[in-house]
Amino acid sequence: MPTDRTALVYEDLSLAVSEAGAGRPVLVLHGGGGPATVTGLAGHLARTARTITPVHPGWDGTHRPDWLTGIDDLALAYLHHLRDRRLEDVLVVGSSLGGWIAAEMAVRDTAGIITGLVLIDAVGVHVAAEPITDVFALDARGLAEHSWHDPDRHYVDPTRLSAGQLAARQANMATMRTLAGDPYMHDPKLLRRLGRVTVPSLLLWGESDRIVTPAYGTAYAGALGNGRFEVIPEAGHLPQLEQPEATFALIGAHLRRSSTHSVGAQ
Repeated sequence: MPTDRTALVYEDLSLAVSEAGAGRPVLVLHGGGGPATVTGLAGHLARTARTITPVHPGWDGTHRPDWLTGIDDLALAYLHHLRDRRLEDVLVVGSSLGGWIAAEMAVRDTAGIITGLVLIDAVGVHVAAEPITDVFALDARGLAEHSWHDPDRHYVDPTRLSAGQLAARQANMATMRTLAGDPYMHDPKLLRRLGRVTVPSLLLWGESDRIVTPAYGTAYAGALGNGRFEVIPEAGHLPQLEQPEATFALIGAHLRRSSTHSVGAQ
């Protein structure tokens, strides 16, 4: 599948965007772990959809302008990108931090560009009974224990990484701290705003996620105007990596069901 990688300029913000496939537009937003966490998902979606996958500014060496200091800035930038390209009937799929961006986009989408959401173990809201784990306070082993159903399989010993790989990880975490560190990993106003988001919204959650628990996900889904919650067994915070087949099947069904151009779509 050919991929078109371009830099798209929004004011002084240059967005690094990969695009592949044809069909309904699908915007795929990665989480704090970086673009590699959604590469397989984007490739799968490109078989049946026009898949647009940006690298968030500040991740993997990309430039983040000084004014871009919050998730709301990213949400508006991506909405403007979709509008400027005259895209419609867009499904936005976001993992973790990307799910938060997707939700912020949806509450600001007054033009009706977005017609469906998939939030995968998303952060972004405050649920008093289910606090979000402070990932900045965890060492590599602790992060693996909280993130994966099978941490022994996915744990990467930082002492085995090159100096360049370590520096890239540290830079990504520094960007995430700037955008989402205060208040930590949420927008205090988002939860109460989600009720006005009535597009079909699928929330996928790994049953073993200890960063944001399934109970947190249930509250997130319940706040949306048209939210549906699905648990993926034997998966943690990144079910698209631990259980790709189950995750892809649920997203594929939602892609077809949520399109305004589908037969029988409401």
